[in-house]
Amino acid sequence: MNDQENNWFGAEAATFGDRVAGAREAAGMSQSQLARRLGVKKTTLMAWEQDLSEPRANRLSMMAGLLDVSIMWLLTGEGDGTLDPIAVDEAVLDFSDVLTELREIRTSMRANAERAARLEKKLHRLVRQAAE
Repeated sequence: MNDQENNWFGAEAATFGDRVAGAREAAGMSQSQLARRLGVKKTTLMAWEQDLSEPRANRLSMMAGLLDVSIMWLLTGEGDGTLDPIAVDEAVLDFSDVLTELREIRTSMRANAERAARLEKKLHRLVRQAAE
């Protein structure tokens, strides 16, 4: 693969998380599938893809192997990586995977909203106790 093909994922255009997500999609895996194969929670993988955290070296090595890209490419965008996502034939998109991912996002958002409501309730209780 030459530099022309993977510049989209280079350091100037993409982050570590962008490259992980792009390589995962190019490999035809959902977040759940890759997380399961790596032995991590889906939320952990989501944090990596959102650049909120980074994997340890052993997980990074496993991920590179599973996604068929080099560790250096995941970290810097240089080396053996995946093709520009625009070059992927859009006709082969699997709509059921997209719908599944949307449902997972909705479920995650609902869970986070419930968690925020519980924390807000707890905060109100703590404020009342402190005022007494």
